[in-house]
Amino acid sequence: MDGEEAQYFCHDFDWNDHRDEVEKDVSLHYHLLPFQESEQCPCSSSSASSSYPPSMDDTSEAWKRFHNRHSMGRFFKERRYLLKEFPELLSAHDYSKVLEVGCGNGSTVLPILRASKKIIVYACDCSMLALQRVRDMVESSEDISADNQFHPFLCDISLSGLPGNMGSSGSFLSRFQDTEVLDMTRTIKCACSDESHSCLDGVDFVTLVRAFNIICVYIAMHVIFTLSSIPFQQMPFVIKECYSALQPGGLLCFRDYGLYDMTMLRFLPSQRVGHRAYMRADGTLSYFFSLEQAKELFCNAGFIVLELEFCCVKLLNRKNGKSMSRVWIHGKFQKPV
Repeated sequence: MDGEEAQYFCHDFDWNDHRDEVEKDVSLHYHLLPFQESEQCPCSSSSASSSYPPSMDDTSEAWKRFHNRHSMGRFFKERRYLLKEFPELLSAHDYSKVLEVGCGNGSTVLPILRASKKIIVYACDCSMLALQRVRDMVESSEDISADNQFHPFLCDISLSGLPGNMGSSGSFLSRFQDTEVLDMTRTIKCACSDESHSCLDGVDFVTLVRAFNIICVYIAMHVIFTLSSIPFQQMPFVIKECYSALQPGGLLCFRDYGLYDMTMLRFLPSQRVGHRAYMRADGTLSYFFSLEQAKELFCNAGFIVLELEFCCVKLLNRKNGKSMSRVWIHGKFQKPV
């Protein structure tokens, strides 16, 4: 990889300066106002929930419909930049286990699997169609050993938590062996008979990256653009489930929408369904995190903060030539040893 390719920009502008500009703009003041629960969202879309805040069932169904509409997998591009944001995934030891919570169409799973043959990824989502799509993509990749490296399973962590009664021991896969795992057009029993590939001791990483990113007594978990897609009141439960699944010393990788991101500022007043929470016309949710809010959520679950910052990136819309100010929140949280 040459030096130019290795560059990754995440601090194109200062977030504090950006915040001041936003808060001085009178046309954007409705984003700053306290939200009254009595407010009604006059969204005319029939796909959106008629009650506010929406129920967990409504939220889950909205994301299933979303994946049905984008079943070809072209909506999401591979998030290759995550390997630069979370280089621990590249230096992981043999058979390190990653749980992706809310894998969607695989935009996070694929770059991880392609980057290392030493990593085993367990991935869940609430959409069977999304899981089938990502499984197809993994199996069509010549450089990935689908049977040995990738284990998808159907689960909506926000509704029912992880399979089985996990508890604080984090021995998730000991119960997960009796749980159904997706295998193309049918489901099969998970067979982790090879001790070197077992998740009985917990996962090493958890990834919470949006597309609903989950866990396996892992050394790591990914929660990538996942938390923002569920109601705020359910976030502590989801984070605690992730905490329970990690082995001591395990890492949770977090990336999601940050406060005053361009997409937040585009929402209309009628789309507000909570403080910093919005509903799209299709019924899916989006929440925008402050650093203080993210720290409180994860620390209350027992995590130690290793990294927590805003990634501020200037992007150029090639069609209209306009600059876009994107704000994402980046975090690394560790389960105490």
